[in-house]
Amino acid sequence: MTVPLPTATTRWRCALCGNLTRFDVTRSSRVVEYVHLDLAGEPTVEEREVLDESIESVRCRWCNAVDQVELVDRPGAGS
Repeated sequence: MTVPLPTATTRWRCALCGNLTRFDVTRSSRVVEYVHLDLAGEPTVEEREVLDESIESVRCRWCNAVDQVELVDRPGAGS
C-alpha cells in the first residue's frame, strides 16, 4: 500500500490508534548531491537535488501498524 506524502493541508494519522506525530518512513530516492570534502577528508553535503522519491511504507511508532496510516485534513487548513 502506497501512502501519499502529507501536504500543506493534510497530515498522516494512524487509523488504528489515532497517532498524529510519530512514524517510521521507509522511502526510496534518487538524488544528486554536491559533496564538499574538507582537508581532513570529512564530507559535507552542500547541495541536494531530489530527482525521484517514493514512500515505500509508513509505520506507526505507537502501535506498529503498517497499513493503517491515512491522510487527514490539518486543523484550520480550510480557513
